Amino acid sequence: MPAQAQAGARTDLAIDRGSHTIRLTRVFDASRAQIFEAWTEPEQVSCWWDAAGERLAACEIDLRPGGSFRFVTKGHPKEPFAGIYREIAPPDRLVFEAMGATGRVVLKDAAGKTHMTVEIECRSADQLDQYLKMGVDVGTSQTLDNLVAYARSRSATRS
Repeated sequence: MPAQAQAGARTDLAIDRGSHTIRLTRVFDASRAQIFEAWTEPEQVSCWWDAAGERLAACEIDLRPGGSFRFVTKGHPKEPFAGIYREIAPPDRLVFEAMGATGRVVLKDAAGKTHMTVEIECRSADQLDQYLKMGVDVGTSQTLDNLVAYARSRSATRS
């Protein structure tokens, strides 16, 4: 699978065609609270969200059920990633809708580390195929690589 073919990548990627879902998992040497904050605080999201590794040009978050978010990359300023939060349960779960799909971030304790599952549930097989053709699986894997590096750098500065 392309996301696993990247050198040093530790993202597990699964495509569930039955539920039209892209599922990515990672393990972090950081607490669930730290990773949840990295997903929900604009100043942190701005540091790691862009798959190209650039700081976001804009990051707006209204963190409440029904609240919106908008992330603008420097490379695609006219194509923001925007959506609506549906569920916020710190530090365990974040559910949102964006680009016609449902995204879920689930964080669990794992022997002093945090196990994160990110699911992108499409509405149909055709939408899933379109997402895969657009490279959403590869781009999301790269974004999670960025989050791992960001969390690592934050842990180093706290020590």
